[in-house]
Amino acid sequence: MNGRVLTALALAAPLLAACGGDAARTFGFTRDPPDEFQVQTRAPLSVPPEFSLRPPRPGAPRPQEPSAREQAQGILVARTVTPTQPLPPRAETSPGEAALLAAAGPPPPPDLRDRIEADNALIAERNRSFVDALMFWRSPRDPGVAVDPTREAQRLREAAALGRAPTEGETPIIQRRRTGLLEGLF
Repeated sequence: MNGRVLTALALAAPLLAACGGDAARTFGFTRDPPDEFQVQTRAPLSVPPEFSLRPPRPGAPRPQEPSAREQAQGILVARTVTPTQPLPPRAETSPGEAALLAAAGPPPPPDLRDRIEADNALIAERNRSFVDALMFWRSPRDPGVAVDPTREAQRLREAAALGRAPTEGETPIIQRRRTGLLEGLF
């Protein structure tokens, strides 16, 4: 008799907890992070002492123009112009700015972002997910072309013997043959 009562109570406890409306919260399956708007205190609003604009001072830096430090930080951290568009020359370069630019080295090549994008595309292609491997079970072909090493070595030896540049002439490649419809299954 006691076993049946205990079993009935053990089965009724989760059912009773489920009647609360939020069973996941009751069993501790949800996370309740603190609300950042309730954690921080808000400073009281204050009225400024005067509403008129301050008169400009002759010789003082203009407030809307960034300082030399902010300009240097903007150039070093994030570029606001496209890499193909050169930075406009400035007449008022300080000795410190000139030293910084000289120490930075030559300007980057104009196609730097394209090169980085191509490298990132190759990395992303290598990191296919498990689901992609299951859905598309055939492995993709390697990008680019395969160079025939023996014929390429022979071509380079002939070019060196004739005194031509190694980049002249046609590079021999390996032609991939097309596979049949059921060839990869068996």
